[in-house]
Amino acid sequence: MSDQLLFAMEVTLNGLMAGVMYALVALGFVLIFKASGIFNFAQGVMALFAALTLVGFQTGQVPFAHLINAVFGTRIHHFGWSVPTLAAIVATMAVMVLMALLVERLVLKHFVNQAPIILFMATIGLAYFLEGLGDVMWGADIKRLDVGLPQGISETIDGTTFGWFGYGFFIDRLDIVAALVAAALVVSLTLFSQYTRQGRALRAVADDHQAALSVGISLRAIWVLVWSIAGFVALVAGMMWGTKLGVQFSLSLIALKALPVLMLGGFTSIPGAIVGGLIVGVGEKLFEFAVGPMIGGATENWFAYMLALVFLLFRPQGLFGERIIERV
Repeated sequence: MSDQLLFAMEVTLNGLMAGVMYALVALGFVLIFKASGIFNFAQGVMALFAALTLVGFQTGQVPFAHLINAVFGTRIHHFGWSVPTLAAIVATMAVMVLMALLVERLVLKHFVNQAPIILFMATIGLAYFLEGLGDVMWGADIKRLDVGLPQGISETIDGTTFGWFGYGFFIDRLDIVAALVAAALVVSLTLFSQYTRQGRALRAVADDHQAALSVGISLRAIWVLVWSIAGFVALVAGMMWGTKLGVQFSLSLIALKALPVLMLGGFTSIPGAIVGGLIVGVGEKLFEFAVGPMIGGATENWFAYMLALVFLLFRPQGLFGERIIERV
């Protein structure tokens, strides 16, 4: 087997792993869209905020320390203790649930039956607010996130592929964990959406707010539930991406790469988020491998968007999205 073919196989595997990481972010978008019919622009910032909060709890950082020091002239930064990882994750999840309650109470309840564009604009404002809040609350410096996830080359895959092909594939163990976590999330969320009372209520709210209210479904309760679940997905994505890249404010930009994933998989399909992520991940890696050297490289920055444009032209609802037909 030629070296080029072996390298292409390695690139494909790494593309699959990268696609799973994109899909983790896209899942949060799908959840919000299924419940409210809007695109939640703040999902990427929610992942950043969750990662910042997790690091802050782990390291015993004093929230709003910079603001407190500026106002009172103090020099406090940390409480002097650290919090175990599991306890920090639970505390961060509690913060995300609290955020869901506040978002519903202060923002969403005022926009019942409003046009989707108004809700979309509200999520843009929420994104900038959360980014500023994270800066003031935890500081803007780059932070290291360590929750015990394995990193580095997988010796098992390296040794196995070397035994098969005489060429060891480099696969990051963190990417393998992310793939397993994403698979578990997709199965759990799909079962929740299809077979639970709350999941059916969520789909009813997405179809028609007024009709859902008329049959006794609490729109506010459903929004709190779905934003809490989206907060949990954001926490998982923030943990994975924060461990991989460090917790920094550019982490919120991963939401931009989730857009092509949603366009390919469909805005209303949980499994579609994974399939779309895999297509984008493999496509951009193979395109860079095969075509990148001929046109100067750096194709991963724009390939996914070009692929999404093609899908918008020929299948705007995505591979698994629901086709919406409006009669006039």
